[in-house]
Amino acid sequence: MSIKTTLAISAVGLALALPAVAQKKYDSGANDTEIKIGNTIPYSGPASAYGVIGKSEAAYFKMINEQGGVNGRKINYISLDDGYSPPKAVEMVRKLVEQDEVLFMVSTLGTPSNTAIHKYMNTKKVPHLFLATGATKWNDPKNFPWTMGFNPSYQAEGKVYARHILQTKPNAKIAVLYQNDDYGKDYLKGLTDGLGDKAKTMIVAQASYEVTDPTIDSQIVTLKGSGADVFVNITTPKFAAQAIRKVADVGWKPVHYLNNVSQSISSVLQPAGLDKSVGLISTQYLKEVSDPRWANDPAMKEYFEFAKKYTPELNPHDSFVAYGYSVGQLTVQLLKQCGDNLTRENVMKQAANLKKVQLPLSVPGVVIDTSPTDYALFEAMQLIRFDGKAWVPFGEPIATNSN
Repeated sequence: MSIKTTLAISAVGLALALPAVAQKKYDSGANDTEIKIGNTIPYSGPASAYGVIGKSEAAYFKMINEQGGVNGRKINYISLDDGYSPPKAVEMVRKLVEQDEVLFMVSTLGTPSNTAIHKYMNTKKVPHLFLATGATKWNDPKNFPWTMGFNPSYQAEGKVYARHILQTKPNAKIAVLYQNDDYGKDYLKGLTDGLGDKAKTMIVAQASYEVTDPTIDSQIVTLKGSGADVFVNITTPKFAAQAIRKVADVGWKPVHYLNNVSQSISSVLQPAGLDKSVGLISTQYLKEVSDPRWANDPAMKEYFEFAKKYTPELNPHDSFVAYGYSVGQLTVQLLKQCGDNLTRENVMKQAANLKKVQLPLSVPGVVIDTSPTDYALFEAMQLIRFDGKAWVPFGEPIATNSN
C-alpha cells in the first residue's frame, strides 16, 4: 500500500470519526440555542442590600447575549427573590430545578439559604456553583461533590484577623459580635482557631443577634462594657452599618475588624457614616471599585463602561455590583470550558478544573485555582484599612491556607 493510499484512508477515517468527537451533549436546561441558569437572592428582607448582586449578574449575562452568547447559545438567567429566608430559598430552588429545569444554580446567596438546599442539590446532582457565601463547608468535594463556593473561606478570613491581632496587639482584649447562624459561627471558629490557646483569655466578650432583630444597639453597649480594645464585627450589611454607627456614638474606640462581606462603601460605610468608618480593617480579594489607585486600570475602566450601559440604575461604586460582574465573568469562563458538552457532570468537571484564572477585578496576585479535591477558588486575601474615602491595602497578600 502506498503512502498516498494510507494517508487517504486515514483522512476518511478521521472524517468519519469527527462527528462523534464533536457531538453535542445536553442535560435539562441546555440546547443548541439556550443555557438556563438559576439563582435565588434576597431582593427583599433584612439582607436586601445584596440584591444588586443578582441585578448585576443579570446585566452581565444580557451583555454577553447581545455579543452572541457563549458558543452561540444565549444565557437564560432566572433569578428569584428568597428574602434571605431558608424555607423560601428551598421553595424557589425546587421550582428552578424541577419546573424551570435549569442546567445549574449559580451565586445563591447566604449561608443559611445555601445550607437549606445543600443536600437537595447534591441528591439531585445539579451543580450548585459559586455560592455567595464563604462558609467552609462548601469546600467538601468528597461528601458534596456538586457544591462549590465563590468567596474565600470565612474561617480562613477569621484566621487572617487573628494572625494580625496577635502580631499587632498580642495582649488584646477582644469583643465579638456575630450573626447567630452558620455564617457567623464559621467566622467565629476561624478567629478562635487562629488565636489558638490564647483565645480563652483574649476573647473577653461575645454577643450574637438574629437576622430578625431590629437593631444590635444593646449588644454594642454590652460589648463596650467588657473593656475590650479590639472589636471583631461579623455582620451582614444592615447590622454592620448599625454597629459601626453605634460604636462611634457610644465613644468606644477599639481596633475594629469588619468582615469582608460587609465592606461595601456605598451600602454599609456611607449609611454608617464615612467619618465613623475611618480605621476599619477588612480583607479583599477583588479590587475596590472606589479606590482611586485603580482609576486608570484597563479592567476597571471596562467595568465602569459596563455599569454605565447595563446597570444605570445601580451605583457603580457599590462593591456588590462589581462582585456580581465578577461572578458573571467566571460563569462565562466555565461555560466556554464546557464547549458543546453541556451536561451537568461536565459543568461540575470544568468547575473543578479552573486553572490560574485571573478575574479582571481580582487583586493582583490573587488567582482562582480549583481541582477535584479542592474546591476553594481564591488562594489569598489582602488586608485593607479604610481611610475615610477608600480602602487602602497594607502588607502583602496572605495565603488563605497558611496557619
